[in-house]
Amino acid sequence: MTLRSGHPTAPLYARMARAASVALLAAVSLAGTAAHAEDFPSRPVRLVFGFGPGSSGDVMSRVMAQQMTLDLGQPVVVEGKPGANGQIGAKLVATAPKDGYTIFLASVSNATNVAISPGQSVDLANELTPIALVATVPSILVVHPSLGVNNVRELIALAKAKPDELLFGSVGVGSPPHLAGELFKVLAGVKMTHVPYAGGSGQAATDLIAGRISMVFSPASTIAPHIAAGSVKALAAATAQRAGLFPDLPPIAETGLPGFDSGIWGGLMAPAGTPRPVIERLARSVNAALKVPSVQSVLRNAGIDSLGGTPEDFARLIDSEVEKWAKVAKAAGLSK
Repeated sequence: MTLRSGHPTAPLYARMARAASVALLAAVSLAGTAAHAEDFPSRPVRLVFGFGPGSSGDVMSRVMAQQMTLDLGQPVVVEGKPGANGQIGAKLVATAPKDGYTIFLASVSNATNVAISPGQSVDLANELTPIALVATVPSILVVHPSLGVNNVRELIALAKAKPDELLFGSVGVGSPPHLAGELFKVLAGVKMTHVPYAGGSGQAATDLIAGRISMVFSPASTIAPHIAAGSVKALAAATAQRAGLFPDLPPIAETGLPGFDSGIWGGLMAPAGTPRPVIERLARSVNAALKVPSVQSVLRNAGIDSLGGTPEDFARLIDSEVEKWAKVAKAAGLSK
């Protein structure tokens, strides 16, 4: 039956027809997404990390890619895109197709970027979506032996007695080691002087050994040989958990500063809007890889502690990290 446009029931039929068309399109779209997710992956996956060769991100990416290739049945190809404190790699992935074939090893630097420069950095909560945490690189609070302190409480007491006289080094303004020092200042209520080193953690370690600076928050693997040689003194782990390389070293949170946690973590993310079944498939692959003894061995030997978990676990960490570092950045006068 054909209704003339002037017929009283014509508008009703038109609305019903439009509703049916929309429902059909939605059903086709969902079916297509499900089919796509079922077939995922059907071609190589690109894994981007935001720092240079030999970095912890490089190690994490390559060992994970190798194992995930076996699990997914397709090559996982690693690509380094260093620059702008991890921003270049993050932007590349955030603007990639939302299909799971381009993923990103996000790091704590991406969270601190958001905390320091909101609106100017890739928004981890809205432009990317979490897959799973991969690992953390524990930092160690180390001091020059001449300070004469044996634990965190004694260091805090010394810093209070000598405001601004203690010098802490880092790899640059806004870097995780710098923010760790600022977090220490905020929680301990002390004043210390920051000394940034553009040349990396090696320069800071060299000056610490020489006694030109007082303390650093250093990746465990970087500073371990100097701790063993006795040229620097380890006081505590900067993470909430004990570091794999130094299981007998208590966390700062247990030795004078409750709530202190400055872990250098890495975790995989995909462009926001990537289908949930694809995210879940990648998350299963990440967690399976982290249970493989050879993967654990490579990470452990590089001073990296494996993590894992669900996308929701990672999302909660990101939210808490951005909130924490935003407060620290504001207190340090770093917010833009």
